[in-house]
Amino acid sequence: MHPAGPMDPVTLTTADGLNLFGLLSATLWYAIRIGAAMQALPMVGGRGIPARSRLVLTIAISVALSQLLPAPPPAGVNAATALAVMREFATGIAIGLMLRIAFEAGEIAGQLISQGMGLSNATLANPTSGEASPVVSQWFFLAFGLVFFTSDGHLALVRLLFDSYAAMPVGAPFADWPGFVTSVPTFFGEALRTGVLLALPVMMALLAVNVAVGVLSRAAQQLSPMSLGFPIALLVGLLLLMLLARELQGPVQRLFEQAFQAARALTG
Repeated sequence: MHPAGPMDPVTLTTADGLNLFGLLSATLWYAIRIGAAMQALPMVGGRGIPARSRLVLTIAISVALSQLLPAPPPAGVNAATALAVMREFATGIAIGLMLRIAFEAGEIAGQLISQGMGLSNATLANPTSGEASPVVSQWFFLAFGLVFFTSDGHLALVRLLFDSYAAMPVGAPFADWPGFVTSVPTFFGEALRTGVLLALPVMMALLAVNVAVGVLSRAAQQLSPMSLGFPIALLVGLLLLMLLARELQGPVQRLFEQAFQAARALTG
């Protein structure tokens, strides 16, 4: 037998074009779930990050994962393809929503503490939703973000997206639809409990301060509760937040671990 000769330029160009088309098709399939997750994620999604930056990040992760995952099924203009696209979008939103709920625990803690400190009317624009939220909630949002990135949460997120395709490939139906539906309310209860527990020590201390100021104002009529109580509550609240910052890492990391476990439960 004669050895096969080199492929002609036309054949090579056709093969390269087919490979590029296959890579583009796989990237677009994976970008649906990843892009939906990025849109729902805090610190990355929302109005705080430009849309072009999110698009570049989504495409970069999709291209990287497409080299490690099997090729998705070919797409066609039919109802099955439309259903698969909606399924991918719902899966990505649900994964991102779990981590967003974890950040909402800090929002809840900040709102509860700001009531005792008298800072409920001091608001800033929330970078995730664009709505006004108390400055204490913004402090918790930044603290949660620092813990997330310093504990390699962004790497765990990429791993979670990769594992989600192994558990639920592109085009595969939901294996456990009741578990998919009930995972979000279940984890929401855990996040709510964590937010209240984070704010509870500061709330109780501020309540004691306000009660003491009220007793003093009743004992000495010349003391104004507004002029005396607000500076004391603000100073005590800031000192307690400084102490809370030193103990914040452990509970927040456990909350993120629960969020990742709940997100993995979504895909079976």
